[in-house]
Amino acid sequence: MNTISQPFVASFKPNPTWAEAIFSAKAVKRGGIVRRAVRDVEREMGRAAFVAEVQQRGYHLVECGGQFIVICNPGQMKVIC
Repeated sequence: MNTISQPFVASFKPNPTWAEAIFSAKAVKRGGIVRRAVRDVEREMGRAAFVAEVQQRGYHLVECGGQFIVICNPGQMKVIC
């Protein structure tokens, strides 16, 4: 008998207070930068929900080296190098 294995998917419950805590930080209010580990974002609220939160605020999001970097300024972004 052939058995098809299903990939493991952990049960996921978004944590809205986690997002509120991130986006109420002093750095956000000053138009600064916040950084969070990708694994933490995926565990606490999910990648899609995090991206939607950043877009809703008009901020910029960069992913590099297992980190999400949120530039909390809606101005035009230019990557130099």
